[in-house]
Amino acid sequence: MKPSPFYRATAVAGFACALLLVVNVARRGGLLPETALTHAVAPFAPLTGLFAITGLYLALRRTAGTLGLVGYLLNAVGLAGAFAIEYTLHLVFPHLGTGVVDGLLKGGTGRAFLVTSAVLLAGVVTFGAAVLRTRAVPAAAVALYVAGLIPGSLRSLFPIPVYLTGLVVAAAGFAWMTARLWNAADPEAGSLT
Repeated sequence: MKPSPFYRATAVAGFACALLLVVNVARRGGLLPETALTHAVAPFAPLTGLFAITGLYLALRRTAGTLGLVGYLLNAVGLAGAFAIEYTLHLVFPHLGTGVVDGLLKGGTGRAFLVTSAVLLAGVVTFGAAVLRTRAVPAAAVALYVAGLIPGSLRSLFPIPVYLTGLVVAAAGFAWMTARLWNAADPEAGSLT
């Protein structure tokens, strides 16, 4: 069968997500400079990840069952929230005073960030379990994705080196998982073959 353009596009989104995560880690780790460009691209890692998990879910929906749907929805909401958080951190907070940012983080904004992190973590673990159950994606790829996004989701609870290492591990797992979409055919079939 001919590969689906839709699945190819979601595979590209997965590769872009992985690359952007590595760029973010390199910037945060001091390997790339802190520039307007490196800050402007930061929010696009979770956004491209959202497109990629949509492709994965649609490809696996028949075998992923209800667990897959719940995991996909939680993961999607978490990634959408992570996009909003990254956008705020990189493109809004730098234009506010430290006192204003501290006040926001101690109030409702900080609580919203925490809830978003918890939803993302729940989604990653649930979606990962559903994908593992399908056996359509290498278990090691899923394990890297889930293990890496545990500190990636809860970055304020982990030391920065653990958080950054987690993002690199998650990027490797995500690229590996979404590589399966490159040759997937027939979006109506709902399974990777």
